[in-house]
Amino acid sequence: MSAISNRYEFVIFFDVENGNPNGDPDAGNMPRVDPETGYGLVTDVCLKRKIRNYVETVKEGEPGYRIYVKDGVPLNRSDAEACAYVGVDPAKLKEAKKKDADLDVKIRDFMCQNFFDIRTFGAVMTTFVKGALNCGQVRGPVQLGFARSVDPILPQEVTITRVAITTEADAEKKGTEMGRKYIVPYGLYRAEGYVSANLARKTTGFSEEDLQLLWQAILNMFELDHSAARGKMSVRELIVFRHDSELGNAPAYKLFNLVKAERIPGVVTPRAYSDYRISVDEARLPDGVACTRMG
Repeated sequence: MSAISNRYEFVIFFDVENGNPNGDPDAGNMPRVDPETGYGLVTDVCLKRKIRNYVETVKEGEPGYRIYVKDGVPLNRSDAEACAYVGVDPAKLKEAKKKDADLDVKIRDFMCQNFFDIRTFGAVMTTFVKGALNCGQVRGPVQLGFARSVDPILPQEVTITRVAITTEADAEKKGTEMGRKYIVPYGLYRAEGYVSANLARKTTGFSEEDLQLLWQAILNMFELDHSAARGKMSVRELIVFRHDSELGNAPAYKLFNLVKAERIPGVVTPRAYSDYRISVDEARLPDGVACTRMG
């Protein structure tokens, strides 16, 4: 598969209803909020996790679509596979690199060919197994920023009870236990991303097939991830800007500025996606850039 030859930027709109889109463990798992503005935040790491999980599910067992950063699998176990591929003992990798100047590239190519998330997002592949196991760093062609809510959010703390008691001693004293959870009654979030054809060609080999899988994963990243804690979360729209060239035909910010999410006139407190209107000023698209709306 050949690497992509066009640069892309994209905008994702997703919403949450009565759920916690991305809790902050340093704040009692409260939904992340910009303290100065009140806008809600969802980290890039959270969004990448959803994409990884989707790809792992739909491509389970297919060569070339393994996931490097996954639950329950130590990173150095995958790194050691690369060492086995090039026929080098992980404990002697540092010495082997001094003798073979191309060893770094061979290891990098093995990891990119086998792991979708390395080919897409890149990775830092430095761990320790019987000494330094350094498989290098890969800068991925696909990058995501934090998502931010279109309007300020007001997280609510909801008290809950359960009839199941934890211990026998507690059961003698009380009949229920108290707990709490945070929710966002409603929030529409916007995230922006980039796809570099130049990095895909030079480094990871991210292909057209990978790109189509990425769009599919973004559109469906919450569909296999539903839970009571996260409430009803859905990707509402994916807006993709495609450049006619590898290096691009316009600055990314100019394309992002063409996308607006505005409340419907008369709506004071948004509580549904229908309370917003998303528009793209396609009349102002720069030459050499095309826009596609998915969702």
